[in-house]
Amino acid sequence: MYLSRSIPLFFLLFSLLLYVAICDDYLYHFCFSKENYTAYNNPYRGNLNDLLLLLSAKVPPTGFGLGSIGQGRNRVNGLALCGGDVSSTKCKTCITDAGKETRERCPDKKGAIIWYDNCMVKYSSTKFFGDIDNQNKFYMYNAQSVDNPTSFNKKVKALLSSLSGKAYADTKFYATGELDLGASKKLHGLAQCTRDLSSMDCKKCLDVAVSGLPSCCDGKRGGRVVGGSCNVRYELYPFVENW
Repeated sequence: MYLSRSIPLFFLLFSLLLYVAICDDYLYHFCFSKENYTAYNNPYRGNLNDLLLLLSAKVPPTGFGLGSIGQGRNRVNGLALCGGDVSSTKCKTCITDAGKETRERCPDKKGAIIWYDNCMVKYSSTKFFGDIDNQNKFYMYNAQSVDNPTSFNKKVKALLSSLSGKAYADTKFYATGELDLGASKKLHGLAQCTRDLSSMDCKKCLDVAVSGLPSCCDGKRGGRVVGGSCNVRYELYPFVENW
C-alpha cells in the first residue's frame, strides 16, 4: 500500500488510496489556475478540446509533445509526457483518459495538471514551456519500512543521483537502472524530465527531486517524487516494462 503527501498540502491522501484501490492508473491532480472559463461556447473551452486532441495524436510516437492553440486570453498551452517504457498505444489511451479526467476534476479552470502511472497532461493559459515547475508536486511512498534505513537511504540517493546524471544527457531525458543490494535483492530506480526543459534544467529538477526524498520517504521500501517537470522513483521490485 502507498501513502502520499502533496506540496504544499502535506497531508495523507486517503481519498487517493481509495481511488487507487479501484483504478491503479490515476495518481493525482492539481487545478492550479485562478482563472475560469464559464460559458459553454467559450472559445477557451473549444481551444482546450482541440489542444487535448492534438496532444493525443502528437505525443504517442515519441512519448512527449507540446502545443498552443488560440489567441490572446483564449490561448491554451499544453504538454503531455508518457513514461519512457510506455508503448504508443498505451500512451495514447492514457493521454485521452487524462484529458477527459482533468476536465471533469477541474471544470472551467484555465490551468490544470494530472498524473497517471503512464502519463502526465498539463495545460494553462500562461505559456510555461521551458520553465521548471516547482509548484505542482506530490510524494508517494510505500507504507512499509526497511530494516536498516540509514544504509538504505544512502543507496537510494546513490542510485537516483546516478540516474539523474544519465537522464539529462539522454535524448529522451529518461533513465532507469538497478543497484545490487546483495542476497539476490536489487533496488530499481527511474528518473525522467519533460523535454521542453534544457538539459541543465532537467538535471537541476531531478537533483531537487532526489533531495526531497528524505522528507517523504525516509527508510520506505519504495517512493516517488512526482512533479510537473520531472519525477524520480525507486522500488525493491521491477516496475518498468523493459526490466
